[in-house]
Amino acid sequence: MVSTAATPSPSKVSLGVRLGYAVGSFCTANFATIPGLLLLFYMTNVLAVPAAFAGVVLFLPKAWDLIANTLVGRWSDRTVSRWGPRRPWLLAGALVLPVSFALMFAGPPLTGAPAGAYVGLTFLLAATGYALYEVPYKAMPAEMTTDYHERTSLLQWRMVLISVGIAMSGILAPMIAGKTAGGYRTMGVVFGVILLVAMLASFFGTARAPFTGQQRSEGTLREQLSAARTSRPFMWLLGLSSAQTLAVGVMLAGSPYFAAYVLDDPSATTTLFAALVGPMLVTMPLWVWLARRLDKRGAMILSGAMFGVGGLLILATPALGSLYAHLCVMLVGIGYAGLQLLQYSMLADVIAYDGVVSGKRRGGVFTGLWTAVENAVQALGATLYGWVLSAGGFLSSDPEHPVTQPDTAHVAVMVGVTLVPALITFAGVLMTLKYELTAERIDAATAGAGATASAAAVADDAGQDGGQPETGEVLRAEE
Repeated sequence: MVSTAATPSPSKVSLGVRLGYAVGSFCTANFATIPGLLLLFYMTNVLAVPAAFAGVVLFLPKAWDLIANTLVGRWSDRTVSRWGPRRPWLLAGALVLPVSFALMFAGPPLTGAPAGAYVGLTFLLAATGYALYEVPYKAMPAEMTTDYHERTSLLQWRMVLISVGIAMSGILAPMIAGKTAGGYRTMGVVFGVILLVAMLASFFGTARAPFTGQQRSEGTLREQLSAARTSRPFMWLLGLSSAQTLAVGVMLAGSPYFAAYVLDDPSATTTLFAALVGPMLVTMPLWVWLARRLDKRGAMILSGAMFGVGGLLILATPALGSLYAHLCVMLVGIGYAGLQLLQYSMLADVIAYDGVVSGKRRGGVFTGLWTAVENAVQALGATLYGWVLSAGGFLSSDPEHPVTQPDTAHVAVMVGVTLVPALITFAGVLMTLKYELTAERIDAATAGAGATASAAAVADDAGQDGGQPETGEVLRAEE
């Protein structure tokens, strides 16, 4: 009898597909970085939106993400098309996100709360486009290969281009934006075009991507969400990743304030980002090696510790100066490189493990939950930093009406960008200790699934021959 089960993909993914997939990470990097880095500053220092209200504006669209991302994940799991289950959604996202991103920084003739409401609405539209693209995009690596370490190698290319994207976002975007509404408007258009090109390139570049062939997921959305929530590896990974993402979000939101009010050099935002991204570009192969040497959990603990320690060391900047601050940020960047690579590699492992255990294609549900929480946490980082500034008495302004900040605001700027993210990061390190999904556990599950499939095939053959296998034989095969 010929089995009707799908044949697993080869363990290796071609270079062309790796690059085609990786180029889509410009979407991830730009949309995650630019709003987190500039949107709060844009509202408080260009549109004169009060800091506390601006923080809320950044967070409220993420409540919609909890619905949109889970729905997109469900839809992509159930999609059947000649383009595969995920790629049609990449194209849909490419039609929505770039335009709404440009509108977000269009700079209408508004200030204060009305300007904040406009930014919030366009941010909501952009978040919807991001969900359409990013949820299925994150599900694809688990379906391209069955090999535990190949997933890390595949995602290494993605992380390299994410590093380039972060560099573009953190260095080029502030340079274009400057301090004027016109500058921000130009920046929005430029990066909207970059988003469009990258998203379309990823759609076409993954046309020949291998697919492991899990069956479509059945059952209600509630049942599938329950399956994700009851996955112990997924929940611990989601927790530790959320802690690291929150820490990064707080630090990103605080970077322009740190440059302006601690280093007394607003243009230092660019050099600080260069110090952050430079190590990411050169240390990614090191983290791939460490993931093999220490396993992914051990490498994740090390990367989190480096990120947190680097953040704490920045506290000494007022005494030791700008060069010292940049060196500390380089240490943070080395840790950040590991965090970025490992959390997505581990997510692909969790999805692949669930596919082996359940035999179903539910990666979209996992990535939908993941992306919804990730986006909410990223926005919460800016919101949290806005609250810290507000507690310190930070005064909002516009370029025509500069203000002098009180001493308490300067303290809030420093504490928010150093101590707060460091403590959150160390909480993530503690959660990493509870993550238990290893290569050995995935291999054991795969072997067990193979034995069960073989037993089912034997039973089916016996039925075709007019007989039934002995009960003991079936039990032994299932075991």
